[in-house]
Amino acid sequence: MRRVAVFEASGSPPPVLQLLADPHRWRLLVELSLSDRRVGELSDLLGRPQNLVSYHLGELRNAGLVAARKSSADRRDTYYRAELGRCRELLGAVGSTLHPALRSRPDLAMPELPPRQRRAPLVLFLCTGNSARSQMAEALLEHHSRGSVHARSAGSHPKALHPNAVRAMAERGIDISGGTAKHMAKFAHSRFDLVITLCDKVKEICPEFPGQPATAHWSMPDPAAAGGTDEGSYPAFQRTAEELEARIGLLIERMAAQQQNRREMRGSRAH
Repeated sequence: MRRVAVFEASGSPPPVLQLLADPHRWRLLVELSLSDRRVGELSDLLGRPQNLVSYHLGELRNAGLVAARKSSADRRDTYYRAELGRCRELLGAVGSTLHPALRSRPDLAMPELPPRQRRAPLVLFLCTGNSARSQMAEALLEHHSRGSVHARSAGSHPKALHPNAVRAMAERGIDISGGTAKHMAKFAHSRFDLVITLCDKVKEICPEFPGQPATAHWSMPDPAAAGGTDEGSYPAFQRTAEELEARIGLLIERMAAQQQNRREMRGSRAH
């Protein structure tokens, strides 16, 4: 795989700027930063033919800015996602190539969402069994947002909490042993700010919720399907926890930035 270099010879713009100067590639990266998507969905969003979208996705994948994963619902289909960690690395390095004072300094910990005068944002995570992915995501968001965001989880076909999910969370100092699986119908009349589907199958049947909340899809395979025994599948649970933690850290940063923007807008209107 060809990867865009972080630095370039003095006097030349960094390669990532040349790559993302194309408006189609930039738009694709923006869309994928919000939700995992298939080529057909991206083609509809951009109003461009699928072969053109596939070409630009290939360029972004070669640069390490986009990754792909076969759908767990239909192995013939593929979901694409933005590799936001790599984007941060490359785009942060752009500033330092212009001037050392612009070098980005990564945070040592996930940011805490600022307090709100109104209710805290409420996020719903959905998967098939509500036995692993969605309950892990719920716990991670509550934990890392330090209570500034509330989270719930449910499934289309609930089943008992998987012991490996409990074990993987315990490694991170989070106890979910008391969690119980819930059917998504339980929340049919609840209002959420954001609904995130973690399972490709559930994405296709996700119901509408009151208030038209924002939606996103994170295409993540069921870790329980990775091994014939609990011990054999445990590494998949560890990978799932790691990916969820990274995605949730980025989600918290996005939500914090959105709240900051709203406060600034209210402040400017007040003056």
